[in-house]
Amino acid sequence: MYIATLVADGLSTGQLSEATDRLAGTDCAPGGWEWLDSGKAADLRFAASPDAARTALEGALAATDVIVQPEAGRAKKLLVADMDSTMITVECIDELADYAGIKAQIAEVTERAMRGELDFAEALDARVALLKDLEEAAIDRCLAERVRLMPGAKALVRTMKARGATTILVSGGFTRFAEPVGKDIGFDRVIANVLEIGEARLTGLVTKPIVNSGTKETTLLGALAELGLEAAQSMAVGDGANDLAMIRQAGLGVAYHAKPIVAAAAGARIDHGDLTTLLYAQGIARSEWTEE
Repeated sequence: MYIATLVADGLSTGQLSEATDRLAGTDCAPGGWEWLDSGKAADLRFAASPDAARTALEGALAATDVIVQPEAGRAKKLLVADMDSTMITVECIDELADYAGIKAQIAEVTERAMRGELDFAEALDARVALLKDLEEAAIDRCLAERVRLMPGAKALVRTMKARGATTILVSGGFTRFAEPVGKDIGFDRVIANVLEIGEARLTGLVTKPIVNSGTKETTLLGALAELGLEAAQSMAVGDGANDLAMIRQAGLGVAYHAKPIVAAAAGARIDHGDLTTLLYAQGIARSEWTEE
């Protein structure tokens, strides 16, 4: 059996009936539906053709996220997540560049890199080089003034941990942001790049090797091996092109408010809701969430 989880503010029985009718027009053999949280999230079961179900449902209901997957094993034991624009609301390097007065210049490169138009490592080196001589104190200011957690980040990570999952934050950003963010959210492990500092100023260099797409993929695969898990027991979530490799390897690979190249390739998309959508996708109702 398969499940299509529908999540939206004000989700109605009418929308669920429409979704059932859409599946009935395919060879998916729809069954019944049931609420996870009334007016917010519901599961619609069906017997076959998950790709056809996804095609029939995604984008068909206004402001509704749809995640299609096998019913068995939907609760995951490993979460590997991107940080910038996924677990937090900003791109840290862009915000840090604002303190150097060059945000627009760097943000344009960031956007192109996240769309997959530039080599990630080369683009990172080029952007960090432009930050040379920026005072180290700007990092802490940026963290305090600009970095905000994505809605649902704590609930997602802490609920999964409370249910026995391992959670890893792996970022192409920087440890000076990722480590405090990871600790605040509750991740078990944090992996990110190291900005080199000299005489209380950025040197314009990043310690090599750079955490990139390959690192993210290797982190996911290594954790699966270490924990003795099958790929189907894992979830990866991110928004940019450097997240694609891990998203493709995960049992549930999720594009979160993502760039088009990622949204097109991922097995699941969140276009409307926050990160708690991924709790509903695992069959976890609001009453079962852990946030403290």
